[in-house]
Amino acid sequence: MSMLKVEDLHVYYGSIHAIKGISFEVNEGEVVTLIGANGAGKSTTLNTVSGLLKPRSGSVTFEDKSIVGVPAHKIVSHGMALCPEGRRVFLQMTVQENLEMGGYTRPAGEIDAAIQDVYERFPRLKERYKQPAGTLSGGEQQMLAMGRALMSRPKLLMLDEPSMGLAPILVKQIFDIVRELHQAGTTILLVEQNAQMALSVADRAYVLETGTIAMSGSAKELLTDERVRKAYLGG
Repeated sequence: MSMLKVEDLHVYYGSIHAIKGISFEVNEGEVVTLIGANGAGKSTTLNTVSGLLKPRSGSVTFEDKSIVGVPAHKIVSHGMALCPEGRRVFLQMTVQENLEMGGYTRPAGEIDAAIQDVYERFPRLKERYKQPAGTLSGGEQQMLAMGRALMSRPKLLMLDEPSMGLAPILVKQIFDIVRELHQAGTTILLVEQNAQMALSVADRAYVLETGTIAMSGSAKELLTDERVRKAYLGG
């Protein structure tokens, strides 16, 4: 079943035509990745889907309901959560307070249990629950951003460049967590410049080039595709 469907999406920044009529879908239970070079339009696409940007035209439907024009905070209560590029945790707040902020759409009685779920998934955060988020390492901040997004128990989790700026060992840890979330039944839309890692966890992939979809297919097909290897995998 198609959970998210984007059709003929056009997005502008002023006079710049950033997204030029792209269409894609994410089915329930899948990990779908959007890969491409810097500036290809990956983050713009996620920001539009999550309600932070308004498209000039095109449709975005989530569980068969149009969400174009729905404010970003209301989209969260529909069952979508964005873990933004650059982590954007609340630096002065503690780890626990950041997680509480992520649970603002949940009934008050469910928040403690949701926080405990996050701590089980990310034991490092439990060890640091009283620390201000600004004192955490980059990898720990990424875990916190993911944990905060999971607090709303999303049906669709959108991850924007989760490996950005992280050491290789931390990149591996973050992608192990993506795999675990997938196995636990979370549907994921992943935007990632590290094409090798993205294709290794995804079911399907779309390649973005300057605001258009240049290729799409199963992640396995694209991993072995000569053009993808040359352009994105250093092969």
